[in-house]
Amino acid sequence: MDVQRSKATRKIWPQVDALKLAMNWSERDLDKLQILVDDVQGESHPGSYHLDVLAEQVSQGVLESGGKAARFHATDICDGWAEGHDGMNYILLSREIIANLVEIHGNVIPWDGLVLLSSCDKSVPAHLIAAARLDLPTVHVPGGSQHVGPDMTTAGLCGRLCAREKRGEPVQKEMRNYKLSNCPTCGVCQFMGTASTMQCMSEALGLALPGTALMPAMFAEIKHYARAAGDAVMNLARQGITASKIMTEDAFMNAIKVHAALGGSTNAFIHLPAAAHELGITIDPDVFDEVNRKIKHLVNVQPNGPYVGEMFWMAGGVPMVEWLIRDQLNLDVMTCTGKTLGENLEQLWEDDFFARCHGHLRNFGIKPEDVITPPEQAKMYGSVAVMKGNIAPDGGVIKYSATVPEMHHHTGKALVFNSEEAAYDAVIKRQIPQNSIIVIRYEGPKGSGMPEMHMTTDAIVYDQTLNHSVALITDGRFSGASSGPCIGHISPEAVEGGPIALIENDDLIEIDIPNRRLNIVGVKGEARTPEEITAILAERKKNWKLPQLKPKSPVQRLYSKLAVSAMAGAYLDV
Repeated sequence: MDVQRSKATRKIWPQVDALKLAMNWSERDLDKLQILVDDVQGESHPGSYHLDVLAEQVSQGVLESGGKAARFHATDICDGWAEGHDGMNYILLSREIIANLVEIHGNVIPWDGLVLLSSCDKSVPAHLIAAARLDLPTVHVPGGSQHVGPDMTTAGLCGRLCAREKRGEPVQKEMRNYKLSNCPTCGVCQFMGTASTMQCMSEALGLALPGTALMPAMFAEIKHYARAAGDAVMNLARQGITASKIMTEDAFMNAIKVHAALGGSTNAFIHLPAAAHELGITIDPDVFDEVNRKIKHLVNVQPNGPYVGEMFWMAGGVPMVEWLIRDQLNLDVMTCTGKTLGENLEQLWEDDFFARCHGHLRNFGIKPEDVITPPEQAKMYGSVAVMKGNIAPDGGVIKYSATVPEMHHHTGKALVFNSEEAAYDAVIKRQIPQNSIIVIRYEGPKGSGMPEMHMTTDAIVYDQTLNHSVALITDGRFSGASSGPCIGHISPEAVEGGPIALIENDDLIEIDIPNRRLNIVGVKGEARTPEEITAILAERKKNWKLPQLKPKSPVQRLYSKLAVSAMAGAYLDV
C-alpha cells in the first residue's frame, strides 16, 4: 500500500519541490514521508514558550525514522493574561481560530502525518478539533506541567491576593513574592484546570503517547518523549492509522470516564463534544452526568485536593487512573502507539514506568495513593454534574468535587448582573449579602464570547464572609481552577432569551446538586408553586428585550453569530 500522500502535488506543480529546496530540504528529503509539525509556541505564556524545543525533538525523531518534518506555528493565548478585561472575550473563540489555521496548514498540500504540540486551555482542544478534521496519522505532544510554587502553592494564588489588594489591604510584599516565584518554570498551571485536564483528555483519547500528560516540563524526559512522538507518527503513517481510527466513540467514552475520576475542568463539556462533532460523533451532555454517577473520583489535585499536576504525574498520571478503572474502560481502542490501550498499560508496567514515577514522588514524602486514591478507598462518585430546571432547560454544569457538602443543596435570593465586571465589583465592595445567589448573564457564546468567571469565583471563595454561603450561576464558563458552588454554561443563554435572562433580583433560586436541579422557586423572597413560576416566567418573556451590549469586533461578531450552545460544544456551526 502506498501511504505517501505527499507525492500528489509534486506531480501537479513542480514549484512545490522548488520552494522546499529553497529552505532546509534536500532532494533526498522530497521522496521521504512528509510530516507536518504544528505547535503553538510563542512568547504568550509558560505553557507554550518551550514548545519550540520539543518541536525540534519531534523533527529529529521524524528524521531518525526516515521522514522529513516541516514546522508550522499558530501561537495560542492565555486566560491568565486576559483576566479582568475584554481580552477574556477572545479566549474561547481562539480555539476556533487555531483549529482553522492548523486545518489550513494541513490542507495547503497533502501531508503523510501530523504532530501537534500544545499545552493549554484552548490550544489542546483546538488541536483535537484540527486532528479530527484533517484525519491524518496523528500524535499529540503535551507540553507538561509547571513546577510547584513555594509552600505547595500554585499560580492560582493570584485570585486571593488580587481580591485583597483591590480591597485596600497591604499585600505588596506578598504580591511581589508571588510574581517572582509562583510560576517557576515552563509548563501549564499546576492545578487540575482546563489546561491540565485537556492534556489528560488527549492522552485518554489515545492521541498522546502513554504517560506524557502533565509530565514535569523541566524534566529531560519530556524531550525524549517528544522525539519518540516523531517515531510514532512515522509508524502510524506506514500503517495507515489515522486520527479517526483513534478518536472513536469508544475512545471518547474512555476519556469522559477518566475525566470523572480526575475531577477535571467543566470546560471539557465544551471541548470534547466540539472535537467529537468533527467526526460525526454526538456527545450528549447527559452522558457526562451518567458517567459521573458510576465512576469514583480518585484524583486529589487542586482545586479538588492539596496536590499539584506534576505530583499527579509522579503518582502514575493518566495511565494509573486508567489502570485503576480499567474494568470500566474499553481496553481494545487503538492509540497513537499503534497498539491498544490495554497493550500500552501492560507495557508501562513491564517498562517500570510506574516505579520510576513513584520514585520521584518519594522525594516529596508523598505516597502515590495520597494523590490518586484507589477506587476501594474513594468515597465520592464523579466530580461534575449536569443541572437542569426552569433556569436551565438545556442544562448547566457544576464541579461538585470542588464544592463543600453544605452547599450541595442551597436556596438563596438572586442578585442579577449583566456582566462579570459588575458582579466582581459588587463582591469586592462587599455589596453581596450572605446566602445570595449571584446571576451573571449575557456572557454566553452568542453574548460576549463565553469568558470565564474566575476572578469573581476567587473573590467569593477568598472572602470569609461569603465563602460557603454564596453561589454563582452564569451562561458564561469557569476556570478549571474555580471552586465553590458555581454553575456555568446555562442554556439557552440570555442573548437567546433563555430563562436566565428573565431572573429578577430577589427571586428565590434552589440549587440541588444530588438531584441535579436548578430552579426559580420563589419571587421577591416568597415561595411559589412550579405552576406559578411557569406563568410568571411566561409573562416576563413577553416584556423581555435584549439590552444594549458592548460592541464587538469582526472576529467576535463572527463567533457570536455562528457559535452553537455551550452545552453542545460552543463550536462554529457553518
